Amino acid sequence: MTNKLIRQKITDLNVCVIIPTYNNQRTLKRVLNGVLELTNNIIVVNDGSTDTTSTILKEYQQLQQIHFPKNKGKGLALKEGFKLAVSLGYQFAITIDSDGQHFPIDIPNFINELELNNSKDMLIIGSRNMEQEGVPGKSSFGNKFSNFWFWVETGIKLKDTQSGFRLYPLNVIKNLKFYTTKFEFEIEVIVKTAWKDVEVKNIPIQVLYDETERVSHFRPFKDFTRISILNTWLVFLTLIYYLPRRFLRNIKKKGLKKFFVEDLLGSNDSPKKKALSIALGTFIGFSPLWGFHTFLVLTLAIFLKLNKAISFAFSNVSLPPFIPFIIFASLELGQWVLGENISYSIEDLMDNFEAIEHLKTYLVGSFTLAIIGAIVFGFIGYIFFSLSNRKKMTLKND
Repeated sequence: MTNKLIRQKITDLNVCVIIPTYNNQRTLKRVLNGVLELTNNIIVVNDGSTDTTSTILKEYQQLQQIHFPKNKGKGLALKEGFKLAVSLGYQFAITIDSDGQHFPIDIPNFINELELNNSKDMLIIGSRNMEQEGVPGKSSFGNKFSNFWFWVETGIKLKDTQSGFRLYPLNVIKNLKFYTTKFEFEIEVIVKTAWKDVEVKNIPIQVLYDETERVSHFRPFKDFTRISILNTWLVFLTLIYYLPRRFLRNIKKKGLKKFFVEDLLGSNDSPKKKALSIALGTFIGFSPLWGFHTFLVLTLAIFLKLNKAISFAFSNVSLPPFIPFIIFASLELGQWVLGENISYSIEDLMDNFEAIEHLKTYLVGSFTLAIIGAIVFGFIGYIFFSLSNRKKMTLKND
């Protein structure tokens, strides 16, 4: 495909290229000239460079430029670039690093992917081959770390979540609120974009790590700490809001019956995995850890690699109408285990029962009920799903 054709496609699709730069005097001109072969829709953000970057950029007066007097961080540089791109009427922005690790000749890959998807809002991340020779070990580890947490937070599996070579949908980005300003911004932006139900995907790109000319501004301790704090917050939001919301939206979209058949019964998980998911949900639902049920069940389902939908569904055995009966059963079991005899009624539980007075009995009974419930419901679930699988296999053979 000729550069002339790509240039026309970039114009037709309303795409610009944003190049944030900070003290990359050795590679900046090469990156700029490479992008200029494909488009003049370029925004350069000079993030307070102290080398000859400003002098180099004087040779490119035809380009849109933003200059920070002091270094403010890549995240803020990208946000200012996005703002300018939106004000200029662009719908998509490709970001490419100025340190020479990315090849401008890969820009057509992003444009072709966008065109194939009928220019719909999507976020495309260039996937580097992290196994190739010359890739720093810390970069490979950091990428795997980031990929894992992105999957936890969004349910989307990607090969590369840290590459700065990306295509952003500006119509979505402009309406989101971001709170980070450094390298962690590139994680915040893809997670929040995915939460808006925008497709996030990888496409392969080339990468070059030339330590003789490349300048990395990543500070392992400070930036890794920032990223860890951000991921902790995003995981918390995922567990208390976005996963339950996704679960409830799926029920609303499909209807309870269809959701139950497709997502619960129709899951490709084995009967054993489904049964263990039921057991986990039932245990958490009957446990006395009120207020933390959703957080705990989704966290454990993720880390134990169980079915999140099934676990969450069965954790709701403790819906408000059932709570007095659960407490009643817990107290009865607690008395039996501890050999006590307490006088109360269901009315006491619903009106003025003071649980703290019999807290030990309640806690012992509650965990006993949780264990018994998990075993019983898990066993019944295993039998049910095993018979369902056999029935399916029989119908297929017929």
